[in-house]
Formats: sequence, C-alpha cells, structure tokens
Amino acid sequence: MAVSFKRVLYHPITKIILGITICFSLLVGVQNLISKPLFYSFIKNKNIADPIIHSISFLVLVFGYFYLFRFYDKREIKELSITQLPKEMFGGFSLGFFTISLSVFILYLLGYYQFLSISTENYSLKLFMTLVVAALIEDLFHRGLILRELENWLGTHIAVAVVMLIETWHIFNPNATLFSFFVSLCWGFTMSMLFVYTKRVWLPFFFHLGWNFAQPFYGSNLTGLDDMGRIITSEFEGPVLFTGGAIGIEDSILTVSFLLSIGIFLYYRANKEGKIIKRKRLIYESKT
Repeated sequence: MAVSFKRVLYHPITKIILGITICFSLLVGVQNLISKPLFYSFIKNKNIADPIIHSISFLVLVFGYFYLFRFYDKREIKELSITQLPKEMFGGFSLGFFTISLSVFILYLLGYYQFLSISTENYSLKLFMTLVVAALIEDLFHRGLILRELENWLGTHIAVAVVMLIETWHIFNPNATLFSFFVSLCWGFTMSMLFVYTKRVWLPFFFHLGWNFAQPFYGSNLTGLDDMGRIITSEFEGPVLFTGGAIGIEDSILTVSFLLSIGIFLYYRANKEGKIIKRKRLIYESKT
C-alpha cells in the first residue's frame, strides 16, 4: 500500500496538479488576504499600490514554487537557477521585443503601419507589472512544471506537443480567428524550445515579457485586448494577414514566421547538443 501511494504521490501528473493548485492558491491567497488589504489601506492610488502588489505576487509565486518542489522532490530546482540570469534576461527580452519590432518595421516599409505620436501618458507601471505576473504564471506552470515533468516522463517530443495544445487556450481571447489557433500552436512550440534549450524558465519568461511589452509599445492590441495601454499612437492599415487585425501584430503572418523560425532553430541546436530527451524516464521510481 505504501509503495502504491508513493507511486501516485510522485507521479508526474500528481506533481503537476499539486504544483499548480498549491502555488496558484498561495498566490491568490496572499494577494487577496494580505497584499491588497494592506496596501490599499494606506495607498489610495492604485497606479502606485498595484505595482507593489504585483511585485509581491511575483516573489510569492517564485519562492512558493521553489520551496514546494525543493521539499517535494528533494532536488536542486534547476529550472529557477539564476546562474545565467543576466544573459537570459537581456537576451530573452531583447529577442522578444526585436521579433515584434521586425514585423512592425516590415509593415512600415509596406505602408501598412503609420507612426502618429509617442507618449508615456497612456502606459503605466501598473500595466507592465500586470504583464510580468501574467507571463510568470504561464511560463512557470506551462514550461517550468508541465513541460519539465512531461519531458522527463514521456520525452521532449510528446511533452512539447502537449504544451502546444495547452497553449491553444489563447483562442478564447477576444477577436480570435481560426488563424489564431495556428499562432497558438507556433507560440507553444517556440516557447517550449526556449525552455528545452536552457532547461530554465528565465529565457522563455523574458522573451514572453519582451514580446508582450513590444505590442502596446508600437500601438498594437495585445492578444485581442485593446486596453493594455500604448506608448506609440499608430495606425495599422492593410491586409489582416499582415497586420493581425483586431488580435494585434502577434497574429501577423510575418510575426508568426519569425516566431516559428526561432523555435525551429532552437530545436536544431537542442537536438545537436543532445538536449532532446527521447526515452521515457520514470522519475518517480526512485521514490518508491
């Protein structure tokens, strides 16, 4: 009975369920029961209070995950290792921002993008910190937990395929189209390869952050949302296939092509460097 219980307890699916449930519950609990009541009580301006609350939520989620799996797995939490953090932070953010920038530049050359003005009045630290926490939740759970556990259990190819399907939840965002389904699959593939290549969450996280920041920066909707602020006031006029339509520039065929190219390149490098796990490894057997 004890052996069977340990098999269930240390099964990858159990770890995924418990990891998401405990970490997310901790995040919501601290935010709603401690952070918000505390800071809203003496900081009336939410544009000031919310960035502080989001910063605390970020730390709660990272440290909650770290100590949970340090206790649960009794291992070094390599997916949160900060040994390469400066390089992955700068490189990831720059690559994500550059990918969107390249699409915008091509649209400009084609006459589909027009710059009107620039101002920081319509963008705030509150909006940016919202993107930070949202990106961390997705990347920590999708890449650091689900992809990592499934990769060690079933191999890289199956794990990436599963995460690609999970990413299709984005089609429920406002203004999503059939093409958005394909975009979500490409997003899941490339974000997975960013993790597979480094085995850490920081490169995909900062790529995600640069990607999400660049869209309102250039005046685009963000995944169908038109209330995420903007720094550059602009106009996107042209075929939806190129501009992304109401979804935003991330749904442009140009952006998706660049995104997919990054994923394919990283897959090639990961395969060449022996980072693709091809055999099933029951990581919970040692616990029994």
